[in-house]
Amino acid sequence: MDATDQQLLSFLRKNARTSIATLAQKLGVSRGTVTNRITRLEDAGIIVGYTVRLRPDTEPNEIRAWMSIAVEGNETRAVISNLLGEPGVASLHDTNGRWDLLAELRAANLSELSQVLERIRLVRGISSTETSIHLQTYRLS
Repeated sequence: MDATDQQLLSFLRKNARTSIATLAQKLGVSRGTVTNRITRLEDAGIIVGYTVRLRPDTEPNEIRAWMSIAVEGNETRAVISNLLGEPGVASLHDTNGRWDLLAELRAANLSELSQVLERIRLVRGISSTETSIHLQTYRLS
């Protein structure tokens, strides 16, 4: 990937629906070049899909939380494997510092969130957790 590919990906991250003509103008290349680069990035598995981002307040009944997770010893792979099968885990991130993993949790209500937390805390290899409920987002990237 060169600098043009990086710029193209940056524009697509901000708005994947930007027209080929607009992308070509912003990049200073032809529309054919943009189309070929997007196709090449998709074929290489760099671009794996496109999605829609919703404002967090558009789903007012959904509870979101962040769980910091400490893993015992060499159990990280097993813990990740277990957590990827947990329906309440929306995303899972490897981190450094005090916590080994950061999980984004989603639940329909507090009772469901409580059940998700209970299931996660029972996963073998997790030594401790700390959960914070997501209240509001101030900036979307």
